[in-house]
Amino acid sequence: MLSVVVPAYNDAPHLPATIESLVQALARSSFDAELVFVDDGSTDGSADTVRDALAGRMPLTVVAQPNRGRFVARRVGLETASREWALLLDSRCRLDSEALAFLEARIGADAPVWNGHVYVDTLGNPYGAFWNALAEIAWREYFDDPRTTSFGAEDFDHYPKGTGCFLAPRAWLLEAMASFRTSYSNSRFASDDTGVIRWLAERHRVHVSPSFSCLYAPRTTFRAFLRQGVYRGSTFVDGHARPESRFFPVAVAFFPLSAVLALLAIRRPALLPPLALGTSVVAAGVAAAARRSRFEIVSFGLLVPPYAVAHGIGMWRGLGMAIATRVAARGTEPSEGSDGD
Repeated sequence: MLSVVVPAYNDAPHLPATIESLVQALARSSFDAELVFVDDGSTDGSADTVRDALAGRMPLTVVAQPNRGRFVARRVGLETASREWALLLDSRCRLDSEALAFLEARIGADAPVWNGHVYVDTLGNPYGAFWNALAEIAWREYFDDPRTTSFGAEDFDHYPKGTGCFLAPRAWLLEAMASFRTSYSNSRFASDDTGVIRWLAERHRVHVSPSFSCLYAPRTTFRAFLRQGVYRGSTFVDGHARPESRFFPVAVAFFPLSAVLALLAIRRPALLPPLALGTSVVAAGVAAAARRSRFEIVSFGLLVPPYAVAHGIGMWRGLGMAIATRVAARGTEPSEGSDGD
């Protein structure tokens, strides 16, 4: 009945906990499940780690492919899967032990699509504290009162969402992915979460609940944090530099504003320290107003300036990739008067 699709790229240290939580959650439900693990070009023995962690406790199919990115890995996993329902689960997401039991009693014709409530592991990790504060500030409409609810296309940008823990009929997910269009020729930087879920939300309400949840293990080093910021900047452009997104004005305004700031920083570098300090103070104030913990307030305030730079670099990279993709596409179009041969 249920196919669990787990894509991974060099996440062997996290996979045992992810697999164990999945097995425990399945044991508390009556789902007949299979696991499809897509090894997206890993070099750390991720596939063997999954085999050892699973220890034959459920049917397993391993698909190995060159590193092509999360979107392609998930699509290949869904194409390989065989069950009616599909649970997309990221390699760093550990299901709550009661998550599938909760879901089992509620999925059906009236509630076929479910987005997991993601808790971030913040224990002693300033980067986890940053991501948790950022998510809960951005989606306060839900996080101020976590509850079982749903959203559609009309309020799509007011609720947390992501395909790191996401359940829907497998055929619908495949159709959504087939309809997905990215601005980039390289799908590794595509905002697959936003496009796929928006397509589903336009046709079926997407349900979310703290009872269908997982715990996300964030990065633990500053370098990995910055790399993730650059990556998210690129996916932000792909997912939100579109008129249907409520963040479209932000995406458009960013480029001229950031260009002015960069020029100012080059001409007057002495302004950078007070600008960074002011940004930290404002960020910490926003986190405090949102009633975050002291650890989250400090982490958010300190990390917003470097994250803003990394995210901005990613957005400029995204703009460059989008322009290059469009230029390349025009170059392959038949010229006027050509028969296309």
